[in-house]
Amino acid sequence: MLDAGQVHADSLVIDSHNDSLVAHLRRGNRSLVAADEGGAARPEGLIEYLRGPLDSSVREAAPQITLAKLRQGGVDAAFFAVDCTRARKNHLAYALDGFGFLLDEIRRCPEGLVLARSAADVESARRQGKLAAILALENSDGLEGSLYVLHCLHALGVRSVGLTHDPRSDVGDGARGERDGSGLTHFGVRVIRELNRLGIIVDVAHLNRKGFWDVIEISEKPVFDSHACCRALCDHPRNLDDEQLRALAETGGVLGLTFVRPFLAEDWRAVTTEHILNHLDHAVQLVGSEHVGLGSDFDGGGEALPDIAAYPRLTEGMLSRGYGEDAVRQILGLNHLRVLRETVGA
Repeated sequence: MLDAGQVHADSLVIDSHNDSLVAHLRRGNRSLVAADEGGAARPEGLIEYLRGPLDSSVREAAPQITLAKLRQGGVDAAFFAVDCTRARKNHLAYALDGFGFLLDEIRRCPEGLVLARSAADVESARRQGKLAAILALENSDGLEGSLYVLHCLHALGVRSVGLTHDPRSDVGDGARGERDGSGLTHFGVRVIRELNRLGIIVDVAHLNRKGFWDVIEISEKPVFDSHACCRALCDHPRNLDDEQLRALAETGGVLGLTFVRPFLAEDWRAVTTEHILNHLDHAVQLVGSEHVGLGSDFDGGGEALPDIAAYPRLTEGMLSRGYGEDAVRQILGLNHLRVLRETVGA
């Protein structure tokens, strides 16, 4: 059997979704790179002001993602999302606050972090031993109804946009808030076309079923779901059914399997790493290893693994289930890199 540690170390590893920026800001403005730094040592942020601090029990728990844990987990790149859903009337400012926090972290630790705007940036960062951070907007309400705002976010470095969260957004309905037969709005159609033109990944996570099919019809670039699982194994409204998985794959897209326990099993309290691997098996058997990746949702509900330092467990699990080295490398990161290259550019 292949050596799991060596395969993992030799592989490009990309996580397609986390909520760590908001979690660190609501934890008292704590740094990703300097665990003991926060509060008075840093600028005041808007996110904690608008949302308030995390519950004390959560604040006291260790964050699932820090630079040290990313290194321990052998992760080379991560999509850092800012979910602006609850920032009523302040969606854009809220998103910019989160992005500004990450850009400040990069400024403070240029030897450890780099902003990635392309696939080439991800590969370059890995050669230099740095983490490639990719900016992701979660919920297009952050555009405030303006495609010009989207242009500005692209210039800032945003390379993925999640169209909705669970409720309705300006582009359409979320998976938990849909009306019968509701698809993308007229603005939503324009957003998809502009995302394609600018070179920003269309993320259908949280989008309702009709909206999903609208995206499949309209998008001319690969589409991905940054964090979801397989509905055939767990009937959760956020998961994709087999028909959707096939359609996603036909665009050249990727499903980022997530570690949110209720997405993995109805008896979510008993979820283990094996449940993640079961969903992985199903997706791979259905659409092939070239259309599956990993999207933890750490610091936002991804609790089937303790933190990102535990990523090597998945490599061990895949190899123990008979996955070949090429398939493991695809799933760990090469598939997400391909979507970046085909959507954003080399």
